[in-house]
Amino acid sequence: MIKLAVYGKGGIGKSTTVSNMSAAFSEMGYKVMQIGCDPKADSTQSLHKDVKLNTVLDLVRERKNDFELSDMTCEGFGGVVCVEAGGPTPGVGCAGRGIIAALEKLKEKGAYEKYNPDIVIYDVLGDVVCGGFSMPMREGYADKVFIITSGENMAIHAAANIAVAVDNFKDRGYATLGGIILNKRNVKNELEKVEELCGDINSQIVATLERSDMVTAAEDMGKTVIEAFPDSDMANSYRALCKAVLEQFSL
Repeated sequence: MIKLAVYGKGGIGKSTTVSNMSAAFSEMGYKVMQIGCDPKADSTQSLHKDVKLNTVLDLVRERKNDFELSDMTCEGFGGVVCVEAGGPTPGVGCAGRGIIAALEKLKEKGAYEKYNPDIVIYDVLGDVVCGGFSMPMREGYADKVFIITSGENMAIHAAANIAVAVDNFKDRGYATLGGIILNKRNVKNELEKVEELCGDINSQIVATLERSDMVTAAEDMGKTVIEAFPDSDMANSYRALCKAVLEQFSL
């Protein structure tokens, strides 16, 4: 089983990228599970636009442990198994709690045995890398972390913090840094800034995604680019990204 976590600053296009990766991986014949680790619970929306998905934290809050695995998962485009951790009641509790609860409940309810995924992708908010938000980095969860950034200063700052967190955990047998995914915003000196980041954190750009109106058009349709525009250059960029990620696992 390949297990990877994708981190990045909020609003950087992380969930869009991850969902297109899941769709592309499924196209390649892999059984994929995508776990949204963001309180907004919108990671998997473009994979199951017509199906309402309960968040794990809502189920735990409302039913304690009185629910089945099928209540917290659904299968979306390409058979991708979708899970959303969810978040606390606004103003109460810790958002990281949803991530911890989701990962614990997936194990407890036998998700990995039932679905037997080839690839598990954790989609994790990277503005804060502490507590529950670092959970997917820990031993037994993701094997590698990939960071999405643009050349915008705040995105680079968040990426650097995430890389520091990964490095701090390296002696514990936790996930290692797989590389940087450049999601371009066409800001000045964007490539140079991200290359400088890679030098600072001893990593590399594994793939570059060009800015494209097709991403927005697909989202307006409630779909991934892979589903909405399968023959487009942007869809091929997501496929190339998936191949580059697999190379980090020596496949």
